[in-house]
Amino acid sequence: MVLVGSEVKSIRSGQVSLAEGWVRASERPVKLTLHGVHIAEYPNASKGHQHEPTRIRVLLAHKREIRKLVKFAQSPGRTLVPLKIFFVGGKAKLLLGLAQGKHRSDKRQDLAKRDASREMERAMKRRI
Repeated sequence: MVLVGSEVKSIRSGQVSLAEGWVRASERPVKLTLHGVHIAEYPNASKGHQHEPTRIRVLLAHKREIRKLVKFAQSPGRTLVPLKIFFVGGKAKLLLGLAQGKHRSDKRQDLAKRDASREMERAMKRRI
């Protein structure tokens, strides 16, 4: 990840939220960008050296790896999501997850399971 100093210090202190984050993979130019991740401002940084909390950050990777991720992300219903930030040898690394949306049939199965569990709970309440 390409970060500024105050971002690194905030990440080391655990002031980062990946919940709303996602990664955009573009083929021209070949690059990965991180969107929607909130890294809190570092309180001890001077005013001129403070970073913007939700700016778009560039991710560093080999061109071959980026092309694989672009191919995956261009398929309908698929996206790249950030899972974890960690440090290796003084460099911040980002663990990416390859996510695929649910199909209509999967949603129906989940709804059927939820309805069945509600019915069982209702039956157990009446019994007691």
